[in-house]
Amino acid sequence: MNERLSDALYGLGWSTVKKLPEPVAVRLGQTLADTVWKRRGKGVLRLEANLARVVPDAGPERLAELSRAGMRSYLRYWMESFRVPAWSETRIKEGFEPEGLHHLTDGLAAGKGVILALPHLGNWDLAGAWVTRNLGVPFTTVAERLKPETLYDRFVAYREGLGMEVLPHTGGSAFGTLARRLRAGGLVCLVADRDLSASGVEVTFFGDTARMPAGPAILAQQTGALLLPVTLWFDATPVMKGRVHPPVEVPETGTRAEKTSLMTQALADAFAEGIADHPEDWHMLQRLWLADLEPREQS
Repeated sequence: MNERLSDALYGLGWSTVKKLPEPVAVRLGQTLADTVWKRRGKGVLRLEANLARVVPDAGPERLAELSRAGMRSYLRYWMESFRVPAWSETRIKEGFEPEGLHHLTDGLAAGKGVILALPHLGNWDLAGAWVTRNLGVPFTTVAERLKPETLYDRFVAYREGLGMEVLPHTGGSAFGTLARRLRAGGLVCLVADRDLSASGVEVTFFGDTARMPAGPAILAQQTGALLLPVTLWFDATPVMKGRVHPPVEVPETGTRAEKTSLMTQALADAFAEGIADHPEDWHMLQRLWLADLEPREQS
């Protein structure tokens, strides 16, 4: 019943919200965000706990402000996602302003393949739509399988409609396909701040240990593709901002595991820089750090 309800609500969002005038959609998103925030549910409490690690000197009032702004940012992501398929080419092209774009365009021009690795910051779907429209470059990504299957199908259709090739996270064939796309000089985009396999690489993240996926670093090593961290953020304007960071280099020495560890830590450091600058735009409503995932020993 919950799965069917979720699917119905998302379907309603895509069919109804995209028809609203933009100012109305913005106000609706803020109202919904404030309502959810005031209820102090598990997602809001987890977001606040995560933000407490990002901004360790924040007191209760500051954390409450950040979590409220965080929920507004999160609902902005959803409202925009529901509406992007109905946006004009011009609206999409004018909806994102990235800096450091030369890292991406130079890498693509070199024909060696490029991996863009992002945390859950801002609206990564809008950034992807901008890439396909402004640069004329299709790309491949990976999506977590959602339940029910009809909901997963909605997300795949949505992202494919924006010009993305979407592979399922499960099934075992995604890595090989990503490697082939990169060896052909293509573009791969991966959200990479949360390990979904429980077999990721341990990194130091805001002073404590977390796991992040090894895939981006291993793909870069195996294919010779350029690995670029990307961070996104919102401001008071309708235009999302972003930064393409300098490449994460493959170390010259060490085992594959050692190289993967160093490269994933470099990604984590770039993510932390962007998240620290714009903590309210980090949409992490799940447990991330190992200390939060594993039971603490009783004293």
